[in-house]
Amino acid sequence: MRLEAITWDRLGDLLAERLLELPTADGGPWLRVAFDGAPAARPGDLASRVADALRIRGRRSLVIGTEGFLRPASLRLEHGHQDVESYYDGWYDTGALWREVFGPLEPGGSGRVLPDLRDPATDRATRSPYVQLPPGGVLLMHGPLLLRHWFPFDLSVHLLLSPGALRRRTPESEHWTLPAFERYEQETDPAGTADVLVRADDPRRPAWHG
Repeated sequence: MRLEAITWDRLGDLLAERLLELPTADGGPWLRVAFDGAPAARPGDLASRVADALRIRGRRSLVIGTEGFLRPASLRLEHGHQDVESYYDGWYDTGALWREVFGPLEPGGSGRVLPDLRDPATDRATRSPYVQLPPGGVLLMHGPLLLRHWFPFDLSVHLLLSPGALRRRTPESEHWTLPAFERYEQETDPAGTADVLVRADDPRRPAWHG
């Protein structure tokens, strides 16, 4: 696959332009976009750039990070603080994401979305108010391991790091998560299945295909 060099600002603009013309897969009024990548790839930064580019073009969007939908620590850390299987399968409350985010954005849904559920630092409920995403609005969801849950995304963007770059850019205290991303590559092949691929080994010089 041939990747082209690009700047982050230009990439945000191109993705926003693409979303302006993209129909929803289910015929509903809300687009749902994934920015998938390990925390070291900073997928949330790209999601925010796209949100800014959409706002300039008059399109409402809502950025949601899956770190706001972590399961309670008592559940996700039941088998220890560094259990790879739990991180891969049980850290994120996918049921809450379906109920509070994707369900309201189905055809005939209310568009009333909960932006987060739990503070990852305090492990307490955020009590954030619901956000009304108007028809034509765009959900921009970012987080790791997103493409293995069958979420109904209309466009998926995967930020790829080589194994070496992933290790270098992941804090040493989080190196225990690296086998989960290796498994994700083997089982899901996000680089091959995403609609847009962004190589982010050098954070100053991304390259993309899409």
